[in-house]
Amino acid sequence: MEQSIIDLKRRNILKKSLFGLSAVVAASIVAPSVYADDLPEVTEDDPMAIALGYKKDTATVDGAVQTKHTAEQSCSSCALYTSKSDTLGTCTIFAGKQVSAKGWCTAYVKKA
Repeated sequence: MEQSIIDLKRRNILKKSLFGLSAVVAASIVAPSVYADDLPEVTEDDPMAIALGYKKDTATVDGAVQTKHTAEQSCSSCALYTSKSDTLGTCTIFAGKQVSAKGWCTAYVKKA
């Protein structure tokens, strides 16, 4: 009897599927952190930044306009912010761009 070229045993299919899935997960975790340094920095005149009241420095936020803002709030203490640097990082709100660690916007959510 001839042996099949394709091995369709459930155990082998499961092993290969799990290996492929773990490779995809690992790549999705590593890739954003590798390329984060190459992303442009969001500017205060960006349409999304204007809509969210983004300021590059939390000290420059007008408290009369942004009544929910407090002095201790900044991007670096926001749950939406991730970074390996002290100055810039990525934010889930501003996809494809970096924000200042000292920055602030109305989407601020304190880290747990």
